[in-house]
Amino acid sequence: MRRPRFVTVAFTLLGLVCAVAAADVANPPDMTRAETLSPEVVARDGTLLRAYLTRDGYWRIRTEVRDVSPRYLALLKAYEDRRFDAHSGVDPLAMMRAMGQLARNGRIVSGGSTLTMQVARLLEPRRKGIVTKLFQMMRAVQLEERYSKDEILSLYLSLAPFGGNLEGVRAASLSYFGKEPSQIDLAQAALLVALPQSPVKQRPDRHAIAALKGRDKVLNRMIEEGVVTASDAHVAMTEGVPFARQPMPLMAPHLSDRLVKHNKTSNKSSRIATTVDASLQGAVERLAAQEVNYFDDGATLAVIVVENRTRNVLAYVGGTAYWGPAGQIDLANRPRSPGSALKPFIYGLAFDDLILHPLSRMEDAPTNFGDYAPRDFDGGFQGEITARDALRMSLNVPAVMVLDKVGPLAFTLTLQNAGAHLAFPAHSASPSLPVALGGLGISLNDIVMLYAGIAEGGQARALRTIADTPDAPKHRLFGAVASYYLRDILDGVTLPDGWAMGQGLVRKRTVGFKTGTSYGFRDAWSVGFSNDYTVGVWVGRADGTPRPGHIGRDQAAPILLKTFELLPDDRRPAPLVPAGAIMVANSDQLPPSLRVFTRDSEPKQQVAVVVPPPSISFPPNGATVPLPDAKSADKTIVLKADGGKGPLTWLVDGNLVGTFDRFQPALYAPLGEGIAHVTVVDSQGRSDSSEVRFKRLK
Repeated sequence: MRRPRFVTVAFTLLGLVCAVAAADVANPPDMTRAETLSPEVVARDGTLLRAYLTRDGYWRIRTEVRDVSPRYLALLKAYEDRRFDAHSGVDPLAMMRAMGQLARNGRIVSGGSTLTMQVARLLEPRRKGIVTKLFQMMRAVQLEERYSKDEILSLYLSLAPFGGNLEGVRAASLSYFGKEPSQIDLAQAALLVALPQSPVKQRPDRHAIAALKGRDKVLNRMIEEGVVTASDAHVAMTEGVPFARQPMPLMAPHLSDRLVKHNKTSNKSSRIATTVDASLQGAVERLAAQEVNYFDDGATLAVIVVENRTRNVLAYVGGTAYWGPAGQIDLANRPRSPGSALKPFIYGLAFDDLILHPLSRMEDAPTNFGDYAPRDFDGGFQGEITARDALRMSLNVPAVMVLDKVGPLAFTLTLQNAGAHLAFPAHSASPSLPVALGGLGISLNDIVMLYAGIAEGGQARALRTIADTPDAPKHRLFGAVASYYLRDILDGVTLPDGWAMGQGLVRKRTVGFKTGTSYGFRDAWSVGFSNDYTVGVWVGRADGTPRPGHIGRDQAAPILLKTFELLPDDRRPAPLVPAGAIMVANSDQLPPSLRVFTRDSEPKQQVAVVVPPPSISFPPNGATVPLPDAKSADKTIVLKADGGKGPLTWLVDGNLVGTFDRFQPALYAPLGEGIAHVTVVDSQGRSDSSEVRFKRLK
């Protein structure tokens, strides 16, 4: 008889266990409130840049154990749940103590709720009562089964009420004290322990006396518990309580807005970790706020700072006076006319195509391009000038001449393929020559991305704003040689008036930069780079109205140079002269086709015979060329080309081999095994190239 009874009892207990387990699985805790957190954007070191209200209108910022002061945690556990680390969600001793106090005093002296039970109440608020208490006990056990102690404590730290629409310790600390909860002192920690007991009646910004009494009650209890010394507690009691709420952090607000908007559509985590350097961001924002005070016509400014090697955005100022008129427009991401700021890329493409060299002579003179007749900014002309000086002086006619050769469509497609978003006038069927002088729209974000490409050998990559995301694909603007030429040219741009008489005399880095001013003085630009950083500055009005007389050189360039002064010292050296760069002392030493640049190197009506462009016949593209035998006295090979108008200039890896008459053999002595880039250029600037491998025969 005993055995059947035992089996019956065992199966009954097993059935109860299975029923409880099934009920647990079928009715888990509702974690909706824990998942409805304030979107937050943080710097690369975790500093909060900006947080946003939740969908239900609360400041409920995720707070984890590591985010708060250890002293606060000690006070919280001692005051609310001494055996938190030992119990399984329900503390029988605390429950019995609370019931005994109720029986002796006829009122509730202390509750028997554990921190885990309080988390259950915060997750699923219900009316008070015995049934609700039993429900919270059940939920507490479920929470303990599912989460670690630190995770449960983090839920409390994120959900506890602190008055008004503040929930969570981090939101309360930022709002009441203007600091992170990891930085609070003893008095502030005690106040934060007390507030959830009566968040409405003890709000310090509305009921300061009640808040003081609640805080001091916690401190006195901590003296009794031996958690703090009486002397420390009495010093803490002399402190006041905050009488007003502090504004939440508001750094990089425009970037934060953009990232949070994208994050909502992708349904990702509430916390967005950026690449922004919080210290630098604060310094650049202070500089911008200071500089904008010098504008007396309602102008504002935008600044972006990028680390060249990683393309990480270190600082992003989309405008000043965020809460002012039009202050929430992200002016760093709005297309505006760049003026002359894109001229370096026109020259870079020409350098890359071997139709121009920095020392090529050009003519800055009145020139008509159909019905388009550009003039220089000052209305005059410089006459004969080198391409290097034409770019440094930002002359208009030479830039348009070069673009006429490169082709407006090829130019704009190169920028777009690199990731720049260009805006063209609505009436334009296709890009035309005025794009050289700002006849298109581009954002500061994109133009900084392009200049960082110059600094990094002609390879453009999308800027990175979110930490730990993969590198964006590289896009070739032009080769390392063209990039080197541009660096050398822009490093020599004259500083703004007055700058060299002050701090500009002693500069801790070389900065190559270019300025731009759009038609009608609507936009003033300056973009530049050093070995490690690229900075872009835009100055103008949000509504795009003109600012007569305000130009990039005077308005934006000084801010750019001041921004560079805020940056750490460059760690990387300047790049070495790349293979293929033609380094000569003057234009007379250049190949004939590069000595003088004109719209047409030879008028078509003077050409009696049509000569086809040069075509390399040896070594052909893709060929493997045997190196001369080591024992042979003749270590050269003959370079041959068909067509082309003599003389022909030969280059290998950009290094000048020589200029030879049409029927004169071009001899070249390979330096060793490897891949080489062979180029021939005729007197009309036409060229052909082949890539070959030199290999020693065994």
